[in-house]
Amino acid sequence: MSRETPTPPAPAAVPTGDAGRTFLVVVDRSVEFRTALRFACRRVLNTGGKVALFHAVPHSDYHHFAAIEELMRHEAKTEAERRLQQIAADVHKTTGRFPDLHLRQGDTLEQLFAVIGANPSIDMLVLGASVGPEGPGPIISALSGKLAGKILIPVTIVPGDLREERIDALT
Repeated sequence: MSRETPTPPAPAAVPTGDAGRTFLVVVDRSVEFRTALRFACRRVLNTGGKVALFHAVPHSDYHHFAAIEELMRHEAKTEAERRLQQIAADVHKTTGRFPDLHLRQGDTLEQLFAVIGANPSIDMLVLGASVGPEGPGPIISALSGKLAGKILIPVTIVPGDLREERIDALT
């Protein structure tokens, strides 16, 4: 009796370029955030994939008055949820896809690392750099300083004053 050697299954299709990638953008109220968001959305439009939005609500410093602290925490979380939903609607209008939303409570850098670690689908972090005299921003400063090499995905830093036409040409 002859035995046939089973044929191995064909390898799964591997996306080429940026197809299927998730671009994580940190949401804040800075001008450079909008630049990073546009960059990520344009990459998704031109190469595929999707956007993910991250925001961390810092802990309150009102530990002496528990009721006030809880109220402040609730209000901050509600405002953050509302803002993420508004930005998600903008991303959907631009890319045709709703982004993944990651809202956390606590230190921004700690929570950012936790979200990236818990979501292997996140392939790239997109940050907008402030061009003011105060420096590029706390996340970029930390990632290029004491935390350099600790983040396990590529980081794209977009100059905060990059014009829309230039972003569109680059992406």
